[in-house]
Amino acid sequence: MFLENTINHEEQFGWIEVICGSMFSGKTEELIRRLKRAKFAQLNVEIFKPQVDIRYDEDMVVSHDANEIRSTPVPAAANIRLLADNCDVVGIDEAQFFDDEIVSVCNDLANKGIRVIVAGLDMDFKGNPFGPMPALMATAEYVTKVHAICTRTGNLANYSFRKSKNDKLVLLGETEEYEPLSRAAYYKAMLTEKVNKMKVDSEEIKPNKKVANE
Repeated sequence: MFLENTINHEEQFGWIEVICGSMFSGKTEELIRRLKRAKFAQLNVEIFKPQVDIRYDEDMVVSHDANEIRSTPVPAAANIRLLADNCDVVGIDEAQFFDDEIVSVCNDLANKGIRVIVAGLDMDFKGNPFGPMPALMATAEYVTKVHAICTRTGNLANYSFRKSKNDKLVLLGETEEYEPLSRAAYYKAMLTEKVNKMKVDSEEIKPNKKVANE
């Protein structure tokens, strides 16, 4: 949970809110909801996203449900520090794609009295903590973990399983490349992939029968 109003109004420090989860869990949807509430309250709001994220739009932050809000694409976390100095609220989407400086940027902004709302994947497709997200979650006042629905079991999903063979850590994609899976379904899917790879490898090193007979 998070609070939009502090009790001691003399304290001028801001805070950090992190919204994390798997693909298709509603992270961006929740980010947009909070930012639109802040705009409705007539606060000065700025939204940033990594320049590499152009899946739906070059300038807009867009959720999977087609909800959107205008943003500023930036190539590096340091740009946010320069552009967000006079804001009341700063939103950052897809934080996992930023460099590690995003952690100090968010804390510097919060220390200046700015409310910082960050959304991002907490784990990559291999199930490992993703980029700067663990450090952001550790230093945030409020962390909200949202869940998708597992496409194979119908249970809550917190893993992003990559269906394509591409092994790059950063691969922007949608339902063609990823599906949300529960722990059990993800474990089975990864085990199946490992077994299939072992079969392929064993086929590749199998000696040629003709050469072996000679």
